[in-house]
Parts: sequence; structure tokens; C-alpha cells
Amino acid sequence: MVCRTKLTMTSLALATMLPSMAHADMNSRNPLNEVLTNTIAIEIETIDCSNSVLTPIYDVQGTESTSPLATIEEGVDTGVFYSEHAINVKGVVTARGEELLKGFYLKEVGGENSPFSSDGIFVALSDIAPEAIQPGVEVCVQGKVKEDNGLTQIDLSIEPKIEIGGAIAIPEPVLLFVSDGESLTIALERVEGMKIKLDINSDMHVSRNFGYDGSVGRNNLMLSHKGSLIKATQVSPALSNAAIAIETANKANRLILESDIKAPDGVIPYFNDFNAQTAYIRVGDRLTSLEGMVSFSDGEYRLIATNTVTAADFTHAHDREAAPEIAEHADLRVASFNVLNFFTSGFGGHENVTQGDDIRGAKTAADLELQRTKIVNALVEMNADIIGLMEIENNGFGDNSAIQDLLNALNKELAKELAYQFIEVAPSDKYQGAYLGTDSIMVGLLYRLETVSPVNDAFVIAMPEQHVIAEVADRGVAANADNGTEAEPDLNPAFDQSQRYSLGQTFSINEDSLTVVVNHFKSKGSACFEDWVDSSEFSDPSDLQGHCNEFRVSAAKILAESVKSIEGDLLIIGDLNSYGMEDPIRVLTDYDASELDFGAADTSVCPLKAANSTTDPAPTAQPICTASWTTLEGNVYEREGSKIDKGYGLINLNRQENGLTTYSYNYNGENGSLDYAIGNESLADKVVSVIDWHINSTESNLFEYSSQYTGTLKKEENVYSSSDHDPLLIDLYYPDAGTIETPEITPKAEEDDGGSLQFMGIALLALFSGLRRRASRL
Repeated sequence: MVCRTKLTMTSLALATMLPSMAHADMNSRNPLNEVLTNTIAIEIETIDCSNSVLTPIYDVQGTESTSPLATIEEGVDTGVFYSEHAINVKGVVTARGEELLKGFYLKEVGGENSPFSSDGIFVALSDIAPEAIQPGVEVCVQGKVKEDNGLTQIDLSIEPKIEIGGAIAIPEPVLLFVSDGESLTIALERVEGMKIKLDINSDMHVSRNFGYDGSVGRNNLMLSHKGSLIKATQVSPALSNAAIAIETANKANRLILESDIKAPDGVIPYFNDFNAQTAYIRVGDRLTSLEGMVSFSDGEYRLIATNTVTAADFTHAHDREAAPEIAEHADLRVASFNVLNFFTSGFGGHENVTQGDDIRGAKTAADLELQRTKIVNALVEMNADIIGLMEIENNGFGDNSAIQDLLNALNKELAKELAYQFIEVAPSDKYQGAYLGTDSIMVGLLYRLETVSPVNDAFVIAMPEQHVIAEVADRGVAANADNGTEAEPDLNPAFDQSQRYSLGQTFSINEDSLTVVVNHFKSKGSACFEDWVDSSEFSDPSDLQGHCNEFRVSAAKILAESVKSIEGDLLIIGDLNSYGMEDPIRVLTDYDASELDFGAADTSVCPLKAANSTTDPAPTAQPICTASWTTLEGNVYEREGSKIDKGYGLINLNRQENGLTTYSYNYNGENGSLDYAIGNESLADKVVSVIDWHINSTESNLFEYSSQYTGTLKKEENVYSSSDHDPLLIDLYYPDAGTIETPEITPKAEEDDGGSLQFMGIALLALFSGLRRRASRL
């Protein structure tokens, strides 16, 4: 006999409180589960399992990635499979799911289980489980097995049939362990639906810090086994066997750490102490003591935290460090720093070149003050003689410009002898008589007046634009008379893309000449024409180089051609929006097409046609092309993209000094370099040290200047999260260059000097400057 009982179900609102006890079980009754809103009554069919045939949970899970019982597909290519019949499963509740997934988790009690299959499973409901279903309660359910795009579950979303038993001991979580020779995903599949715990032997590290994940519309972070991940094209050329292997390994080494509830702004539900000063998280940190339920959704394994941790449970692989001192035997420091949209036009600054159509950066005066202070503190600590800046608002060079605003704040923190000036381009090189190029952001160049001297005017390198009118190309299916196929046209939309202009200046350093060129290539975000040709305008291109790769190759070609006749030392710095072994960097440095195997790919025309993967051997490389439909300063540059056969022979100085695995940026859990120091041979001979100062890429973006999504989280004026890119510091050997005597400091008695270092910081900086070593190279 079947009895239908009406049980109350509750829905959980956003939590406004967090459990105060470290390592407390978040699925026990605690403040996270006390904020309840409306109730929804649904009918639960009470069943009697006492005489039923029970299917062990480990038999439901099986030893493969999908359940052996779920064999009937629901629709075509839906990724959803069901078992033919309903089954009875019994176990103890280990956790509830109230928001991310609605239902509860069961663990098999006793039984002979293989170590290669899971003892746990998720039971899916249409809403929150009855209050009686709590961790430690024995429950029997009846329903079909459902394999939903990677998650094995018992589906009770339509007809919930449940027997609620008594309380028994809650099983201890299983320690996550990844065996030699297996991937993290294989290890996680063995414990899908179970509660696990991370310990030192789990060896799980933060690979992407806590912040917004657009794929699921909530904040979370990413873990990986044995260390953080590195971008495949940082260390290997696009489409090479090595790059493909790294990308495959990276995809198999990701675990998204979630909370069940959607975290309020500025809060990590499982880390109560999180703050910008003493309890921070950095990429590379090893995490222990965390417990959670293993689930799978949106193509990722997810660990849904069930307890809280403290700062002591994060072991910093590389803790925060102050800026390194000038290297021994070095005489001059050059720095490159992307400052994350420093805009002032909304707060009394001059309008930018777009006349207000593109306003980025701080949204409030308080946010701008914090942004300025953090940037200035970082610049002061770098103690560089020449500084290249990216993402300064392009609103001129006058008193109300962003670059002047930043310079004023910086010089307030310095003794007169340490002050900076910015490079201003000649009136004839300014767009509309005021701006550096046509983009809403520009590059900038600061120099220390007492150390280096500009020689002649600065020069501007105009960068290409791409303008493609609509419907000039067809990527559709061509007609084929042999098989009766009719043409299916797919015509292109219009494309209009541009890049920031580059800025160069030659400096005199004793008897030497150093030319510094600051750059900011097109980003990987919005698509270019070549991405449309590749049908990847709305997805990441298969070569992993991001959108507009060919457009950046065009920029690299123009940059290299523009500087190849420069005499003396040449240093190219800036954000090139390309990882270490991607095409633009190889074009600038050591690319040689004659040494590569392109397989059967058609290399005669750009954009390139890929080899037929079913009949041709896979290529171990792809040719490098520039972009099509490009103009330069209003004139046609290349109607069709051209192949690059050989690079320009410049030297990637960071790679020369530190190898391929250097990084300045973290995107989607992978480290890589976007910020560069590239030089000619004479400059390379003078390099003493190249350092990525990891103050931003490893930190949570919740500590950045914006308060828009950080709630009541307290911000700090320190250098950490002053941007999203790490500064790059290049120490060079120029004997007797700009020796600065330690100045005598007379602090200004000002109530508000626009900065945070004030007297003590000024005195310390002056002391460090006086201690620069000027010894000759051994």
C-alpha cells in the first residue's frame, strides 16, 4: 500500500551570516541554513523498503565515468541518459543541497565496495529536501538512475518516493588521494557523490583565485593537483603536440571549489577570516582540511564545501614579497606595468578621445582614490628609472589628463631628486592635436629626470586597424553537382577593430643610447575577421591563442619593421596580449618556418585552411599569418593576410633569464606571461635581472579598487591587487648611470597628500636609492 504524505519543503535565501566556528559542518544546523523564506509544499510518496531489493550505490556508480545502468538516451545529443527501470537505493545522508543543486547526498552503509567505484550518489529533487532529511539520517529512495551530462544521480524530481529512517553515525569523509599515473578527474570520479577531505597528501593547490566565474554566474575558485596550471601556449607553440598534451592535462586537472549557497558580495562562505591584510589566498597555495561533496556540472568537477577553514589551512607556495632591490651589478631599472584602466574623466579629468563613449575604471571617487593610491605605492616600491604604463585613459597630456594626475600623486611621495616626468609626444604626432592614437586607453612612459635624459622627440608607431564590410566572404557550404548539394551561404558581418598606438623614446645614459618602446596589443576578447572564418567568433579558437591572433601578428610585424633601424640598445616592453610561445612573440623573436612541419595544411593563402584530420597526418605546427583587411593610418596595409617565414631575431629577455614558465597573468586557472621585455643583442648583453613581481596575478580580484561587487569587504592601500597584471622589472648594467646621492628629506606638512607612504615611506625610499650598487660587473 502506498501512502502519500504532504511534507514541507523550504527554499534558501542568500545567507547574511556565516558560521563562526572553523571547520564547522555547514550542513548541520548553523546560521547558513537559518535564513529561510517562503515554503513550498510538495507531495512525497512514502515507501516501505523493508522487503525491497536494494541496489548498492557502488553498482549504480560503476567503475567508468557514467553509470552502467543509465543506458536509454533522452533525446538526441542531450547528454542525458536514464535507466530502464526504477531502483531502490538506501544509505545515510551525508549532506543537503539547497541552492547549487537541490536534493541530498547518500552514502552506502557497509557492503563490499571496489576502490574503483564510488559509495556516494546525489538524489535530485525539484526543490529543497524535507527538513527531516538531515546528515546522519538513513534514507531509502526509489527512482530511475539519471546520467546528466557527467553527473550520476537518482532522479526524484518528478515523483519523489522516499522512506525516512532513523539517525545513524555520519560517515567520516574520505581523504582525496590521486594515485601515480592517474589524472585528478579519474580520482574524482571514484568519489563522485561522496564527502571528501583534503589533506597534505591530496596536494591540491589554488589555480584560480576566488572571484567571479561567468560560466556559472557565481563566485568560486579553482583547485588543481600538485600545483597551479600553466597556459599551454606559454611554453609550446600553438597546435604542437606538446601544447595539445598540456591542454589535455590541464582539462583533466581542474576542480572548482563551490559553496552551496551563492556567496554574498565580498564573502567566501567557507573561509570566514578572508581579508586583504592577514588572511588572503594566492594562486599556488596548498589547501588542506577542507571537506566537501564531489559533484559535476557545466563540464567541471565541483567540490561543494561543507565545513569552514582558516588562514592556517592555506599554505603559501610563494608568499607576498616586497619589490626586489636593484640587482647587484645593475645600474638602471626599467619597469612595465598595466594599471587596469586608470580613468579620471568621470571625476574632473578631461574627456578621452571617445568623448565619453567608453568610460572604464573606477565608478566612485573613493574607488579612484584607492586605485591611485595602490598604483602609486606599487610604482614607488618598484624604484625604477623608466616606467612603461598601459591602460592609462587617453585624455591627453594636459593638467586634467589621467597621466598628469597619476604623475602628481607619484611625485608627492618622492623627494625632488627622485621625481618623474612623463614623455609627451610632439603636437604633429597627436591625434586631433591632443591624444595618443584613437583608443580610449593609451600607453605612457615615465622617466626619472636625474637618472636618464631623453634624446630628441618621442616617436609614435601607428598600429593596424581591421575594417571588413559585411557580406564580402562566405564560409557556408558550396554547391556540389556531383552529390546534389545546394549552396548554403553564410556571409560575414562587418568588422571594425583597432589597436593602441605604441610610444618610443630614446634616452641618453652616459655614452650609451637606450630606446624604450611601450606597447599594448589587441586583447583576446572580441573577435576579428579571422575568428569568423574559423567559426570561433563566439568560442575560444582551437589553437588556444584567443581571438584576433592574426591581428596581433600584424601589430608585431609593424612594430618590428618600425624599430629595426634603431641604433644602440633597444627595449620593447608592454602588454602584448600574447603568451610566451604564441605567434606574435615568435614573430618578434626566433620563429623560422623552414624548421617546422605543417603537415598537409594548405599554406598558400591566408587565412589558412586546416589539414583534413581524417586523411592527413596531424601537423605539429601551423604557419603564421597576418590579418586580412587591414589599414595603417587610413591607407590599405594588407588586403589579404601574408605568411611570416622568419622572425625578426629580437630576444625575449624574461625567457632568456628565467625560462618559459614565467608568468604575469592568470586567466581561467592558467598562468602565463602577457607582459614583456624584448630587446636587441646589445641590450640583452646588459641584462642583469628580469623579474615578474607577483603582486596581482596571484591575488583575488576582490581586493582590487572596485567596490561594485565586494560588499563590506575591507580594502587595503597596499600594493597587492593594484591591477590584474604583475609589473615586470628589468635591471640593466650601465656603469655610472645616473648615480643619485641620498637626498636630505624635508617632509611636507600636508593633511592630504594623495598617497599613503608619507614621511616614513619617503625616507625609506631615499635610503634604498642611495644604497644602489654601482659596482662593475664581475
